[in-house]
Amino acid sequence: MLVYTVDQGSYISMADSLRRQPEGKRSLYVNLTNRCSCACTFCLRQFKEMARSSSLWLDEEPSAAEVQAALQPIPWDFVGEVVFCGFGEPTMRLAVLIELLGWIRQTHPGVRTRLNTNGLSDLVYGRDTAADFAGGLLDTISISLNASNEERYLELTRSSFGQGSFAAMLSFAVRCKAYVPDVVLTVVDHVEDDGEIAACQKICDARGLRLRVRPYEAN
Repeated sequence: MLVYTVDQGSYISMADSLRRQPEGKRSLYVNLTNRCSCACTFCLRQFKEMARSSSLWLDEEPSAAEVQAALQPIPWDFVGEVVFCGFGEPTMRLAVLIELLGWIRQTHPGVRTRLNTNGLSDLVYGRDTAADFAGGLLDTISISLNASNEERYLELTRSSFGQGSFAAMLSFAVRCKAYVPDVVLTVVDHVEDDGEIAACQKICDARGLRLRVRPYEAN
């Protein structure tokens, strides 16, 4: 699916979500790519089984115009936040991502925006990418911290960039503070013990960042 929401752990269309539970705001998710520079040991893309009708695997990457066309008929009165995530890393398509964030800001200025990312876009493009989010495009950026040190980070993420990935991710997170109001680093409770989570908290505290412990989602 290109555009979807989550209802009781299932990935479904917004129309299906409203039929199930018609009141309240929803988070709307936009899936731009299957590509990712990591192969995290705990990532759902490694093992989650999904029916064809509800699969997040894309047959091909959509253009910005195709995503806009998919978003046009959405009942926006029921959308509280648009989140760019999916089964791939959204910043692998950074130009399309930025274009869509600008379009949402222009057409639906009251809707919050969030990016879920591994924070390695500087390594993908060989430049500082935090500044691409200037101009109030994002309300929140959620960056996968995953571990308190590079050795553990590489063990979990299997980043294609190898050594230096952990430091690059942290540097990106700190620089995002200049452009995004809410910068969050995340860990998954299934793969981190209490001591590791405490160490991750210290990393965030030292950099003025917020830590969120994400519940592990099994298949």
